[in-house]
Amino acid sequence: MAAAAYAPHPRNHAMAEMNVTPLVDVMLVLLVIFMITAPAITRALPMNLPQPGPETRPAPPAQMHLRVGSTGAFVLDGRPLNADELRSALADAARLKPDAVLHVAAAQDTEYQGFATALEAAQGSGIENIALDE
Repeated sequence: MAAAAYAPHPRNHAMAEMNVTPLVDVMLVLLVIFMITAPAITRALPMNLPQPGPETRPAPPAQMHLRVGSTGAFVLDGRPLNADELRSALADAARLKPDAVLHVAAAQDTEYQGFATALEAAQGSGIENIALDE
């Protein structure tokens, strides 16, 4: 109040300027915090991490190829078969190699029924991995 009495122009209205003192105080506190924590963050911590062992890849699964001809004939790995022989051959293969991949392909002009018979025989035999090829 005493200072206001000695001011050349007393102010009766609100100040339009922003008070930057609290902003500077906050910025200085943040600067000090970052200066203290930065060396702690960049310092390496001693750790005993596990080392990778020799790379061992599992053997790839066996591959079988089934081709459905345009006349409805089936060829399994080069052997021509009829529908009944195909079912028994796929069941034997599923027992011997349960993780085998069966690639089924059909000729361009194959009827859908022949292709569906091949897929049904493959699924009914217990083969779980069936790939469709062109």
